[in-house]
Amino acid sequence: MTEVSGDFEHYMKVAEELFPKVKAASSQIHNNREIPPPLVQEIADKGMFRLLLPKSFGGAELNFMGFLKIIQYMGQADSSTAWCMNQNNILATNSVRMPEVVAKEIWKEQRAVMTNGPPTSSAKAVQVDGGYTLSGRWNFSSGIRHATWVAAIAPVTRDSHEQDSITSRKDARIFLLPKEQVKVDDVWDVRGLRGTGSFSFEVDDVFVLSDHSYSSSDPSRVRGPVYAIPTVLTFGAGFATVALGNARASLDAIIELAVTKTPAYGSTRLRDMSTMQRQLGQAEGMWRSCRAYLSEAIDAIWTSACERGTLTLDDRIDLRLAATHSIRTSCEIVNIAYNLGGSDAIFENSPLQRQFQDANVMSQQGQGRMMHFDVAGAHFLGLEPEGLF
Repeated sequence: MTEVSGDFEHYMKVAEELFPKVKAASSQIHNNREIPPPLVQEIADKGMFRLLLPKSFGGAELNFMGFLKIIQYMGQADSSTAWCMNQNNILATNSVRMPEVVAKEIWKEQRAVMTNGPPTSSAKAVQVDGGYTLSGRWNFSSGIRHATWVAAIAPVTRDSHEQDSITSRKDARIFLLPKEQVKVDDVWDVRGLRGTGSFSFEVDDVFVLSDHSYSSSDPSRVRGPVYAIPTVLTFGAGFATVALGNARASLDAIIELAVTKTPAYGSTRLRDMSTMQRQLGQAEGMWRSCRAYLSEAIDAIWTSACERGTLTLDDRIDLRLAATHSIRTSCEIVNIAYNLGGSDAIFENSPLQRQFQDANVMSQQGQGRMMHFDVAGAHFLGLEPEGLF
């Protein structure tokens, strides 16, 4: 990857200080479905939710490659923590599109954290004098338990009975609300990525001032290559990096287990078995290949963003493909490690158990959808691709 800045070295050192604390809390994060409040406060106080926030708002404004190195590293300690750090940091990049006074209002607090979630069909905003009345429900709001603000996307109508707009993102805007204005609904009954606490939230005819909304197509007020990359692709690259971190941790865990484990009904240590050696070699090759391809795609979009302030279609498609491929292949890698672990891997106290659950939930998330391969395939066949890129 492209070289990163001195600021990266500072925040990487912070990540190294946090790593053992996050890893030690991993079981608690999983069981309680949240990062422990003292730990999340330390993460916030040390600026780790402000890595991509512009310096003009008190952020680090890191080089994107440096940011991803930190996310991968934290993903090796705990996937849920890295997932939240990725989502909450990337949402901060939208500070450059919302009104400046509102961005300053939100991020004047050191512990400010933004979260969001995809809307259900009930989400709508009705335009009224001075703003909008917002209603609906949004799901999968990662990190909402430690968030301070929510960003809710909804189509805008001029008539509360206008049905066609409710299920469409045409004319959609993003509405910003303090978390205390929404009802948080605990529906996160899952086995993987439990620590993200990805609850739902609802509002019912809440008034939102006009200046507390923006469109994802609004131009950036801040120059900088990271703000030229579409948010959907920064999310994709970040979540793929979390997946790679989790896969790396699973490979490290099975290597450690193989040194001491002798499978039942046998006398040969796992490390000395040819099946173990072959499958570990294959999994390691898969991991390094994914990391190399994702790095190459990220380098290409970063070069485009730096030199032209925009991305080519080829660059965007390539990053979409690399991110999806990394998420899904990382899941395969973790499954290999899990199977090699045998009965040791099935217990809650095994890191392989949690890594297995986390990887399989990641592969089901929107950024890991199989349909993204269709998008890339259509492009390579000379067709007009349709999708999120």
